[in-house]
Amino acid sequence: MTFRDTASLAMRNLGHAKLRTTLTTLGVSIGIASLAGMVSLGVGLQDQFVGRLTRSGLFDSITIVSASDLPGGLARLGGVGRQTFGRGRGGGRGGGPGAGPRVELNDDTLRDLATLPHVRDVFPNVRVPLQVKYNGEQESFAAAGIPMSAKGEGAFRSISYGQFFPNDSDLACMLSLDLAKRMNETDPGSLVGQTVTLVHTSPEAVAAILAGAAPAVPPKPEETPCRIAGIVERETGPGGIGVQVTPIMLPLARAKAMQVRANTYLSITVKVAGAPYTEDVEDAIRKKGLSAFSINDALQGAKRAFILLDIVLSLIGSIALAVSSLGIVNTMVMSILERTREIGIMKAIGGSDGDIRRIFLIEASAIGALGGVAGVALGWLVGRVINFGANLYIQQQGGPTGNLFSLPLWLIGGAIGFSIAVSLAAGSYPAARAARLNPIEALRHD
Repeated sequence: MTFRDTASLAMRNLGHAKLRTTLTTLGVSIGIASLAGMVSLGVGLQDQFVGRLTRSGLFDSITIVSASDLPGGLARLGGVGRQTFGRGRGGGRGGGPGAGPRVELNDDTLRDLATLPHVRDVFPNVRVPLQVKYNGEQESFAAAGIPMSAKGEGAFRSISYGQFFPNDSDLACMLSLDLAKRMNETDPGSLVGQTVTLVHTSPEAVAAILAGAAPAVPPKPEETPCRIAGIVERETGPGGIGVQVTPIMLPLARAKAMQVRANTYLSITVKVAGAPYTEDVEDAIRKKGLSAFSINDALQGAKRAFILLDIVLSLIGSIALAVSSLGIVNTMVMSILERTREIGIMKAIGGSDGDIRRIFLIEASAIGALGGVAGVALGWLVGRVINFGANLYIQQQGGPTGNLFSLPLWLIGGAIGFSIAVSLAAGSYPAARAARLNPIEALRHD
């Protein structure tokens, strides 16, 4: 028998038992829907978690400190003082002074690091202790200097109100949404365009005291008016890595002009061309005698964790498919009992054991293919419904929405292929049993 004849005969046999074939195919589709749904949930969660962190710029950032500094100290930079805006609810305190660096980080260091391969940006992490005065209230912060290259990246991809700094030297600032809500709880967006007063120590006065040209007494603070350009929603992340959202942010050039120790930085951030280059650039920085660290290893660990999650979810989803495979075995065995005389006739007129086996294997694979396609479609539909409901709830709670279920092409093809493979495995025993039938005994069967 040719393959075409065998396939035609198998399809005709399936058509004779439409109800049983439909129920068996439905069982396979439910199993595949369970498997595809579980795995697509794991893939979707991985895309949301890893993709969000990757887009934040954390994994292509390297933080450089002097050899004597510890990364933990950086996480405490940018802390706030006692809160007085709003109702003056208590706040945390910034970290204490750290040990003096062995290798001084300055503008020469910035220029040297910018020459390394795969480095796209280098900037210092500047924090300026100051007080913010607005509407008769005053509060202490450590303002962060934000480079212009951060525009459109990380937390600055979407600005809640207003816009990014127009230029690097403008007398403008950005506020975190948390601070803006404490300053104006009912309408934080109305703060954009208004002016706050920054109270800070004069760098010139401190330099004069250190040079002995002025009495060693605390200098009188300077007051600088500053226009609020935008309000940014705070994004949580490891402190000290990349550009961080602090309660108040200034253009980097303006922050450098306000810092007390000019041309001296506690830490530097290096942005690489992509996460794969992070390790190589990190090694090159260490060879220069500088201490560098990143959280790129955490990304690899997260990916491994999600691979394990996908395996566990796929095993759970495979339980339903294993149950449906028993339905395939039952359908094929019942088909053998019903078609015993037909099998005997085919063998009597020259049909080989291989022809009989192929007929039943093609029937099983057809059920697997139809069930796989229907199961993927069902899994996608159920995932869309759950995703809609989950996003609706998350949106009501004020959280960011996203695609919790992801069905890439490799998962679609893998699910259908796995369905066919399981169906063939389930149909192998009935096919072998049918091929072993004695044609004389089969012809006597009623």
